[in-house]
Amino acid sequence: MKTFFAGVGITLLVLTAGAYIFITHGWIPANADAKPGFLETWAAHKSLRATIQREMPIGPVPIALTDANVIAGIKLYSANCAVCHGASDAQASNIATGLFQHAPQLARHDVTDDSEGKIYWFIKHGVRLTGMPSFSDSLTEDQIWQVVLFLKHMNSLSHKAEKAWEAVPSAQP
Repeated sequence: MKTFFAGVGITLLVLTAGAYIFITHGWIPANADAKPGFLETWAAHKSLRATIQREMPIGPVPIALTDANVIAGIKLYSANCAVCHGASDAQASNIATGLFQHAPQLARHDVTDDSEGKIYWFIKHGVRLTGMPSFSDSLTEDQIWQVVLFLKHMNSLSHKAEKAWEAVPSAQP
């Protein structure tokens, strides 16, 4: 029995040493233009889903769905998000094209099927090791919720809000 446990211990030691050498010698790509490996992708997605599920707010949005709040959300989106996530024309900017992970162009790949709490979590906390920053220190709670209202309802905007959305300048020259 002692030899079995010794074999398990040696196997774990060899695997740990091998992983350490693999990582410290740069054999896991760190460049933004390289495709991540299966294990890296799997771990990142599993961890992100579990974190969002555990931490996202549940319940009603604390601000009203009004034209004023949605238009304020559009203006905040224009100033803070459009450079990576695009304007109403769904054209990616040079910055967005070079990002890895690629930022979804939200006029083309909207998040209207996501819950308000999930959208809020992404904006407030950002996503580690991607280009998505946290806005918890730069936007107020109400401002974050205004962006959430815009993104959640971007496919059913009022005429006034639609005009504000179409006025967001494209990143394309």
